[in-house]
Amino acid sequence: MRVNEAMTSDVQIANPNQSIQDAAQTMAAIDAGVLPVGENDRLVGIITDRDIAVRAVAKGLSPSTKVREVMSEGEVMYCYEDEDLEDVAQNMADIKVRRLPVLNRAKRLVGIISLGDIAVADGPDSAGDAICGISEPGGMHSQTGEGRG
Repeated sequence: MRVNEAMTSDVQIANPNQSIQDAAQTMAAIDAGVLPVGENDRLVGIITDRDIAVRAVAKGLSPSTKVREVMSEGEVMYCYEDEDLEDVAQNMADIKVRRLPVLNRAKRLVGIISLGDIAVADGPDSAGDAICGISEPGGMHSQTGEGRG
């Protein structure tokens, strides 16, 4: 099974110049804990509910703080829509993330894949293996780093 058969393709995208309050309201409206951040038709980062809580609220930053100031950026981890789902699940375990943006080969955002998506599409074993890998002790792991491909 390929990633594009399991991913969520209806993805809301945050803009790096919008406020974290707007991003949090979008997360609440769609019941999600993460938004890809896009600028000029490119993926430039990720913002999570944890980024907002730890990098903004805990530091006393205002709700009007820009997404760009608290998002995870740099080389954002991602996968391609035509990759094998089991390989992506294993990669998620290795890099210790629960969700990844999905790009097409032109590097345009086309969706997001989560462990929940994998569990529904490929069965609980693939997602369970990934969760075990993510949950292994080993220190803090960033959600950013070198992208795949």
